[in-house]
Amino acid sequence: MTRKKIEQRVRRHASELVYKKGYVSPVDLLVKMERVTPKQVNDWRLKKIPYLERVIVGNLAKLNHALKTLNKFANEQNLKPSITVYKSWGKGPKKRLRFSKSGNPFMEKLYSTHYVRKKQGTESED
Repeated sequence: MTRKKIEQRVRRHASELVYKKGYVSPVDLLVKMERVTPKQVNDWRLKKIPYLERVIVGNLAKLNHALKTLNKFANEQNLKPSITVYKSWGKGPKKRLRFSKSGNPFMEKLYSTHYVRKKQGTESED
């Protein structure tokens, strides 16, 4: 898939998610783009998968491009970034979940940032 095609798909699916939910998260976007299944996301949340990238379909460079495109889309649409902490589900202590094999802070932040539609009348707030 070309970079341009990735950008088009990210924008289309992100728009749909914002319209339906009022926000878009990278995890929801990857499910919508069929790069990961809801069951795989659930297994990751239950600590059956050590990091989400392990089960994501596709080239990591293209995935990185998709995440950066989402960030750009969010800025263009004036969506508010909200870093979300992903904790494990199920029995035992709740551990912070990892998205990438490396645990690189930049990548972890890209994956964990949700972009929220601003409420009416808050356009000028920062």
